[in-house]
Amino acid sequence: MGMEEKMNRKLAIIIGLQAFLIVILFWVLVFYGKDEYEASTQESEDKIVVPNHVSNKAGTAVITVSAATQAQSEIKTSPLKASSHPATVSSYGNVVGIDNLIELRTRYLAAKAEAEVLRTTLIHNKNEYNRLHELNLDDKNVSDKVVATALADIKADEAKVSAAESNAKNIADSMRQAWGEALTKLATDKNASVLLQNLIDYQEALIQITLPFDIAEPAANSSITIAPIAATRSINALYISRAPIGNSTIQGKTYFYHAKTTDLRAGMQVKISQAESAEPKRSVSGVIIPNTAVVWYGGKPWVYRKIGDDQFSRLPISADIEIDNGWFYKGNLKPNDAVVTSGAQLLLSEEFKSQITNENQD
Repeated sequence: MGMEEKMNRKLAIIIGLQAFLIVILFWVLVFYGKDEYEASTQESEDKIVVPNHVSNKAGTAVITVSAATQAQSEIKTSPLKASSHPATVSSYGNVVGIDNLIELRTRYLAAKAEAEVLRTTLIHNKNEYNRLHELNLDDKNVSDKVVATALADIKADEAKVSAAESNAKNIADSMRQAWGEALTKLATDKNASVLLQNLIDYQEALIQITLPFDIAEPAANSSITIAPIAATRSINALYISRAPIGNSTIQGKTYFYHAKTTDLRAGMQVKISQAESAEPKRSVSGVIIPNTAVVWYGGKPWVYRKIGDDQFSRLPISADIEIDNGWFYKGNLKPNDAVVTSGAQLLLSEEFKSQITNENQD
């Protein structure tokens, strides 16, 4: 190997080493530069302070919204108006299945049908007896034994008719013990009424409610407002009669009502609000909550009350008493309290956005 080749090889090795060192230095710069960049970015982010519009005062969330933001977001409030409403009492009830009532009706109608068949046979045998008796009196054209047999048939038919009628009466009495006079009257009618047919066809629901002992008897044709537990939609129910059997879990007087709805199912519990008829002139004072002020969260109604020029807090209300364009409410709101009637849903979103942010930071 000549000197020239040795020089070329050394030169190639030197160039290769230089290239390798350049690559190593490049990656070192990238690595340290990346750490410095991330540290710088983190430091920058730490300096960014997101304004917190939601604070907590005595366990209550308070949302702070500047006057400018209120105007921009069209958040508006209105003072609550005073109102009064007949005193009401809240109670509970349950939707009743009518399988037993239908079974008793079927047995009753069968007993009455049997009595009718036996009565027809009795009439026929009485006519036959009269004919035989006349023949017997006419020179004994029919023997005394034949007449006696015909009379015995009449006695047997009368006993059968009496037994069938007694059976039907016992079934009707059983109905009264379980279902009361009004429903028994409906069930024992051969031609099913509109109400009974609707109950059978699940177009209406039968509800047994329990009211306190000091409440006067519901009036005929009166009605109440009911709603399934944890539901917001209310249903009007009409009075039928007293219920003979009490509720094993709620003490009070029981009554039957019916509601024209397909939303209720046998076994469902319902909440009831009824005017306290024992004192019809008594009323309670409260406020009117407009529909536009109510936001629903967790299946419950809420409103945002203005507690300062730029502060709002969320309060629960009850929606038991519905009136035109809102609800009557007796509770921790008073007349002239300002509640948000435009933008309440926006405040709710802001409140829970803050909760999610705080949870993520934790």
